[in-house]
Amino acid sequence: MARVTVEDCIDKVPNRFDLVLLASHRARMISSGSQITVDRDNDKNPVVSLREIAETTVSPEDLQEDLIHSLQKYVEVDEPESDSVPLIAGSGGSVDADDTEVAVEHMSEEELLKGLEGLTPPEEQPEPDDAE
Repeated sequence: MARVTVEDCIDKVPNRFDLVLLASHRARMISSGSQITVDRDNDKNPVVSLREIAETTVSPEDLQEDLIHSLQKYVEVDEPESDSVPLIAGSGGSVDADDTEVAVEHMSEEELLKGLEGLTPPEEQPEPDDAE
C-alpha cells in the first residue's frame, strides 16, 4: 500500500526527500492528536499522512510552512523603526535639542572609490630582530 501511495504523492510533491520530510511531519502531527482527513483503514500514521498528501486533503505548502515554523528556534519580529532615535546622555550630562538630530550623508559608489584612491597606505616599519 505505501509503495503505491508514494507513487501517487510524487505528482503533488516532486522531490522525494521533501515528500519524506512532509509526510513524517504530518505523521508526528497525527501522533500528537491532529485530526486525520482520510479513513485510517488500519494504517499507521506515516501511511495515513502519505494518503492525505496523495488525495490532497492536506496542502503540501501548508505542511511545509508548518514544518519550517516548528523547526525555527528564533522568530524575528519586524517592528517599525522610528525615524529619530534620541541620544543617550552620559552620567550627569544633558542632551541639547541640537544634539538629537544626526545628519546622514549618502555617498555614491564613484565618490567612495575616488576617496579610497586618495588614501595612502601606511608606511612599512622594519620588523624588530628577535636576536636581542
